[in-house]
This record gives sequence, C-alpha cells and structure tokens, in this order.
Amino acid sequence: MELGSVFLVLAVLVIVGIYLYAPFTELVVQTDMDESHEISALKAERDRVITALQELDFDFRLGKIPAEDYPEKRNSLLQKGVDVLRQLDEMNTEFSALLSKENSATDSESKIKNDELEAMLAARRKEKQSKSAGFCPQCGKPILATDRFCPACGKALA
Repeated sequence: MELGSVFLVLAVLVIVGIYLYAPFTELVVQTDMDESHEISALKAERDRVITALQELDFDFRLGKIPAEDYPEKRNSLLQKGVDVLRQLDEMNTEFSALLSKENSATDSESKIKNDELEAMLAARRKEKQSKSAGFCPQCGKPILATDRFCPACGKALA
C-alpha cells in the first residue's frame, strides 16, 4: 500500500469513529428534553384534573350526580390534583436550581461583554459627535478633525 492510501484509510476511520461517537455526546441533551417532557406531561395532567373537577361540579349542580357520590369523587380528584402539583413543584425547584447555576456562570461573562460593548458604543458616539473638518481634496467625501487619512479613498490629509 502506498502512503496516500494509508492516510485515506485513517481519515475514513476517524470520520466513522466520530460518527459512531456522536450519539454518546447527545445524552445530556436527551435528559434535558426528557425533563421538559415530564414537566409538560405533569402540566397536562394538572389541566385534565382541573377540567374534571369543573365538569364534576357542573354535573352535580345539574343533578346528574347523586349527593352521596359527589364528595367521594371530588375528594379523589382533589387528591390527584395535589399529587400532580407536588410533583410539579419538585420538578420546578430542580429546574430552577439548574438554571440559577447556569445563569450565575454566564452573568460574569455577560457583564464583561456588556462593559466592552458600552466602551465601544461610547467611542462610536464620541466619534459621531466630532464635527466635520471639511472634505477630502481628492474624492470630496466629508472628513473628521481627528482623521489623518480619508476614510473613503485613503489619501493622507495634512
């Protein structure tokens, strides 16, 4: 085998290895999606319980449900709702704890970026506030008093 063929085979093996390793790197993303699906399912269950309670109350007022069955059914639905809300609260506290950790790490980075951005904006505003010192003798474009070269054509200014 020639040396070029060996390198080609190695390159193909590296690409195949990266392709096969990719699903293992997506494990973290999958767990985040699973948590969001679980929260979504709990919210949907909460909505179903609330709807069932409203329908039960409405049916009782219409006289479709006997008075002796109503308290038992209502208490079972209320208990189911309490369980769902507890699970939602637990999931939300875990989720908010994770978000606060991520936000605290990015806050310091964003403050630095904001400071740099503010400095750039201040410099740009100062530059814009400078009065025009005239026009370029070669191209006729306006120039600032602080310019040493024409910003349009590049001619040296005296």
